[in-house]
Amino acid sequence: MLWTLALGLWGLSREDSVWRDEAATWQVAQRSTADICRMLGNVDVVHGLYYLLMHGLFECFGPGTTTLRLPSVLATAVAAACVTVIGRRLAGVWAGVGGGLAFGLLPAVQFYLQEGRSYALVAAGAGISTLLLVTVLQGRGRATHWVTYSGTVLACGLLNWLSLMVLPAHVATLVWARTGRGVWIRWAAASATATAGVLPLVLFSRSQSDQVSWIPPLTWHMMIGPAVLLAIGALGALVDRPRVGRLSVAAVGLPLLAVPQIGLIGLSLIQPLFLDRYVLFSLLGLALLIGALLGAAVQAARPRFPRASVWILPAVVAVAMVALLPQSLAKRSPASRVDDVLAIAGRVQQLKGSGDAVLYIPAARRDTTLVSPDAFAGLRDIALAESPRESGTLKGVEASPARIRAAMLAQQRILLITDAARVTRPVAAERDRTKASVLERYFTPVTDEQVRGRRVTVYERLAPAR
Repeated sequence: MLWTLALGLWGLSREDSVWRDEAATWQVAQRSTADICRMLGNVDVVHGLYYLLMHGLFECFGPGTTTLRLPSVLATAVAAACVTVIGRRLAGVWAGVGGGLAFGLLPAVQFYLQEGRSYALVAAGAGISTLLLVTVLQGRGRATHWVTYSGTVLACGLLNWLSLMVLPAHVATLVWARTGRGVWIRWAAASATATAGVLPLVLFSRSQSDQVSWIPPLTWHMMIGPAVLLAIGALGALVDRPRVGRLSVAAVGLPLLAVPQIGLIGLSLIQPLFLDRYVLFSLLGLALLIGALLGAAVQAARPRFPRASVWILPAVVAVAMVALLPQSLAKRSPASRVDDVLAIAGRVQQLKGSGDAVLYIPAARRDTTLVSPDAFAGLRDIALAESPRESGTLKGVEASPARIRAAMLAQQRILLITDAARVTRPVAAERDRTKASVLERYFTPVTDEQVRGRRVTVYERLAPAR
């Protein structure tokens, strides 16, 4: 747990950068509870519980990168502790400690452990629910364990309903361990209660499915990563020497790794949803299986090399840390994310002049203003008809193309905020096409700067032809 906390606190601010996904958390968390609930009726209902949680934290501690990311750091540390306890119970101390240390070092975990989103919290919940299941299967369970299990799965489902794939993973563990009828009945009751609590969110979120329309269709190339993870996990399971009817690391870790990955691939064949962060919690299973590998190595070396065997785990961790150091440093830099809303806001503050207007292509790039309003003070958002807070949306409601055109032609200088060339997408919306065409025909760029995935261009009105 302390190891994972140290990894999370290392470079937590990422050089005071905030990228677009975190900007959504930042700006929504600063709205009132009523405004957040109103927005959820229109957009991002799947993140509703997380937004309300962050709203409470921002109210208590104020907005900032530490408040934004520290919950993910703490949650990842809890998840690592769960891996350690499960591994120790099922395969011994070395397997538990090895798995717990390995979890924090996994590249994907290092990425989301410092992310102002809900994925690390879901991983912590999956770790807790799996630990509770193991406790019950080892004969230590009571009614309170089942109540806590149901509540944890429910909370995870409300944070991200794809986390419900932990339930079929647990089913595989129950089948593997040849669980008795009584445990099956209690598990079914607990899981059904949690699922029933999440079902309204699942059904309502279907009306907001346009939010994930940008996710590309599944390709064979996308499955290389999951295939590698499953291969590593399978090796750990073989070393654990699993037997049907025995609760083991393989019986818990392999389903936890494989079922969510395969389940997400299956869902993506129906609707593109394949993003590794949606099943980040499956890496708990991978860490357990890596721990089993390390524990088996220590046990194998102990009879012949009793003194040297205790150094196997520290040596492996040290080598892994050094090997992963370039990647670890990269994930703690602003360049690890697609953009930085704060850096471009600083440039806008330096470039803006009295009476200038501002435009955004696409409208979602307005998040820069919402996170850094002081940098845009004095600039008129000439395309905006209704603010994000007033409209209950993330990016606001813009005026009609005709009104945007008329407003632009009344300006002498316009600052355009858009994506940098390396990450930009073709202009699709009619309003954005209008903005681009008017700028091209009636204005000329005098300053063009790209900073960390964002671009600000200052346009001045062309002199009328004589």
